[in-house]
Amino acid sequence: MWRLPRALCVHAAKTCKLPGPWSRPAAFMSTLLINQPQYAWLKELGLREENEGVYNGSWGGRGEVITTYCPANNEPIARVRQASVADYEETVKKAREAWKIWTDIPAPKRGEIVRQIGDALREKIQVLGSLVSLEMGKVLVEGVGEVQEYVDICDYAVGLSRMLGGPILPSERPGHALIEQWNPVGLVGIITAFNFPVAVYGWNNAIAMICGNVCLWKGAPTTSLISVAVTKIIAKVLEDNKLPGAICSLTCGGADIGTAMAKDERVNLLSFTGSTQVGKQVALMVQERFGRSLLELGGNNAIIAFEDADLSLVVPSALFAAVGTAGQRCTTARRLVMDRPGNYVEPTIVTGLAHDASIAHTETFAPILYVFKFKNEEEVFAWNNEVKQGLSSSIFTKDLGRIFRWLGPKGSDCGIVNVNIPTSGAEIGGAFGGEKHTGGGRESGSDAWKQYMRRSTCTINYSKDLPLAQGIKFQ
Repeated sequence: MWRLPRALCVHAAKTCKLPGPWSRPAAFMSTLLINQPQYAWLKELGLREENEGVYNGSWGGRGEVITTYCPANNEPIARVRQASVADYEETVKKAREAWKIWTDIPAPKRGEIVRQIGDALREKIQVLGSLVSLEMGKVLVEGVGEVQEYVDICDYAVGLSRMLGGPILPSERPGHALIEQWNPVGLVGIITAFNFPVAVYGWNNAIAMICGNVCLWKGAPTTSLISVAVTKIIAKVLEDNKLPGAICSLTCGGADIGTAMAKDERVNLLSFTGSTQVGKQVALMVQERFGRSLLELGGNNAIIAFEDADLSLVVPSALFAAVGTAGQRCTTARRLVMDRPGNYVEPTIVTGLAHDASIAHTETFAPILYVFKFKNEEEVFAWNNEVKQGLSSSIFTKDLGRIFRWLGPKGSDCGIVNVNIPTSGAEIGGAFGGEKHTGGGRESGSDAWKQYMRRSTCTINYSKDLPLAQGIKFQ
C-alpha cells in the first residue's frame, strides 16, 4: 500500500481529522452506523445509539450530547452525552474516596488487577482495534496495534508492581538509617489526544494504578466512543473484583472539563498529551496552583542519512515515519536530511527550503516531509537541535564513532535518540517523552513510574544518641 501514491492519498484522506464533532452538518445525523448490520460488532463493546460519557462507579452524564463521526466518510457512528461541570465535581469526590480503598491494597495485588485488565483487553483486541480505526481513522492494523500497546504496558506494570521502592542509603551518623520512601500522589488526571486514543491512556493508567493512584480520564471529544468502550472493559474488571469503579473514572467533555482538571488542586498529577500551544496553557494553570504536570507535546523530528547509510533501511524507515498514521504521530518525521541529492515524490516531499525556514520549524500534523542536504556531521547535528521541540530523532550510519557522538552530550538533544530505525514506533519498555517544548514528561517504561509517586527521605534513629549531621555540636 505504502508504495503507491494513490493508496497513500487515500490513507491521508481517511485519517485527517475534521472539525469537532459538534460542527458537522445536520444531514449526517440521519442514520447512525451503529444501527446498520455491518457495524453490529460495536455492540460487543457495550455501545449503543446514545452512550453515557461519565463513569464514576455508575454511568451518567448531564452535559451536551455529541455525535462522533467516521473521518473516512463523515458518517455518524453514535452519540455520547458529555460531562457537565457538576458531573466532574461528583466524579472527583468519588475518585478520591475510591483512592482510600485502592491505596491500601498491596502493590502486587494492584498488579493482579492490572493483569486482569490486560487480559480483558486481549479478549476485545480485534473489535476495539476496529473501533479505533472507525472513529479515529487509522488503518486497522494500527488500531489493533494500539490496543496491543495497552496490553503490553499492563504486562510490564504487573512485573513493576513487585519492584517499586527506593534505596536504603548509608548514614554518616552511627545508629541511623536513611530510607527513600515512594508513595502514590493520589488522583491522576489524564487528558489524551485523538491520535492515540487507547495507547496513551494505557501508558498512564496501568503505571498509575500499580503505584496506588486512582485515575480520571478525559479523552478527545472526537474519540468519545473509544473512551467509553475502554472504560467499560476496565469497569467490568473492577466490578468483578468488588472494587470501586471510581478507581478508573471517565468524564468525556471539552475544554471546560480540561480546564477544571488543570485548575483543580484535588488533581495531584495532570498528564496532558496534545499540542505545544495547549500544553503551555495547561502547564501554566497547573503551575499557578503549584501542582504537578506530565506533558507529552509536539515533535519536529529529523531523520539524518549519512553517506554510509544502508538505503534498504533508510527508505522504508523514512516512508513509515513520514506518512504512517497520515503524519499524525508526535514522533512523525517532519525533516529528512541527506548528505547527497536524490529523487523524491511530490507533493508530500518538499525540497529547496533553508534548514531554518519557519515552516520547517513548525509541526504540521500531516504527511509532509521537508528534505535538506547537509555538509558535515557538526552541521547536521546542529540542525537537528535547532527546532523548539525535542521529542524524537534518528540517524542512519555504520560509523560507530558517529553513533556514540550522536548519543552523547553534543549529539541529539531529544528524549528519543535512534540509530538506523525510524523516529516512530517506540517500545513500551523505555521511557517515552522529550525535551524543550515537547514538555519534559516521561511515560511508559524505565523509571517513568516515579512521576506518578511522591518521594520522601526518611531518617530513622535506632541508637540512644542524637548526633547531628555534618558533625555539628551545640555547646
